[in-house]
Amino acid sequence: MTEILCYENSYLKEFDAIVTHVTETGIALDQTAFYPGGGGQPSDTGFIIWEDGSSSVQKLSRTGGLLIHKLDGEIPSIGTKVHGALDWDKRYQLMRTHTALHILCGVVWRDYGALVTGGNMTPLSARMDFELENMSSEFAVEMEKLINKEVEEAREIIVDTLPREDAFKIPDLIRLKINKLPPTIEEVRTVDIVGLDLQADGGTHVANTREVGPIQVVGHESKGRINKRLRIELSP
Repeated sequence: MTEILCYENSYLKEFDAIVTHVTETGIALDQTAFYPGGGGQPSDTGFIIWEDGSSSVQKLSRTGGLLIHKLDGEIPSIGTKVHGALDWDKRYQLMRTHTALHILCGVVWRDYGALVTGGNMTPLSARMDFELENMSSEFAVEMEKLINKEVEEAREIIVDTLPREDAFKIPDLIRLKINKLPPTIEEVRTVDIVGLDLQADGGTHVANTREVGPIQVVGHESKGRINKRLRIELSP
């Protein structure tokens, strides 16, 4: 089992680890700071370095119960001590983008009580779908104003882990229309934008909304009778 360090510290850029398993295309480690992917956020990329070589990390995937770092280049053997280094610019952009989606989700939930029906992100660009019957250009303009106000509020963001039983006592913790949290998960990771939004989430986030920077709502569209989409972009 790989310990995923970024769940506790999203700002960890480098780490040391030991290779525990090897496949034809990659390795599993005893611990990693690479985000494995999930919740619409892609996995991290970067480098694995060891005494006799180095390889780039292309992506992470789960195979046969293992978290595999897919490598482009040499593959170190089991037991090798390695040093991991994230593509930090990409990771930090994703942290800002993921937090921006939480701000958007929090505002739409607060003001309209709409659940999330889907979402996806790339660095500095994302979309989120909501269970809404109506959406207009005026709505998009208003959302942009409201979410940027939350950025300027410089709200602290707190990540915590709760026993499943305690977590589900919190009203509206799951914002997805369909709860995708596996029943085998005994502890639930929560992300709290203090004073705005508290929900279950496994991604990486910045520590304060001000780090997100200005958010633009760049598009809106209907994906069905009660399914509407907003697209956002962040400044570099």
